[in-house]
Amino acid sequence: MQGVLAAFREIDSAVEAIQDLKKKGFNDITVFTPTPRHEFDEVLQPPKSGVRKFTLIGGLLGVTFGYWVAIWISDYWPLVVGGKPVASWVPYTIIGFELMVLYGSLSTVFGMFALSRIPRLTMTVGYDPRFSHGDFGIWVVAGADRVKQAADILTQHGALEVRNER
Repeated sequence: MQGVLAAFREIDSAVEAIQDLKKKGFNDITVFTPTPRHEFDEVLQPPKSGVRKFTLIGGLLGVTFGYWVAIWISDYWPLVVGGKPVASWVPYTIIGFELMVLYGSLSTVFGMFALSRIPRLTMTVGYDPRFSHGDFGIWVVAGADRVKQAADILTQHGALEVRNER
């Protein structure tokens, strides 16, 4: 993966550089910041996270399993009391709810780790330690024919340093 890495001291310059890069057709952009900043979210417009699908599926599986196991136990070891139905959904709602919360939360944690690829065994391309101390970094993936164009855009917006990386 070839691209250009730029370091910025000012957040406004970095945001304007990203806007220009997007106008020129550079869409694979990664931003490194010391703290999360909403300005980058607005300009990058990241897609919605897929973790919520893990939560939904885990919750539905949990509530289904909760009702199923309670009904199965009632049918396997019935307690017949005064003509009431053996398998009644009302008391099993508590078990279904609790297992929905348990499975939903566990699948959320699993989805978060899976989609963020944790643990990451290789170092992130384009990372520089100063991006944890106050500077902002922009990593732009660009082919060999567009590296110069990306570097020029980043330099025009006041990058402290611009370098090509692989």
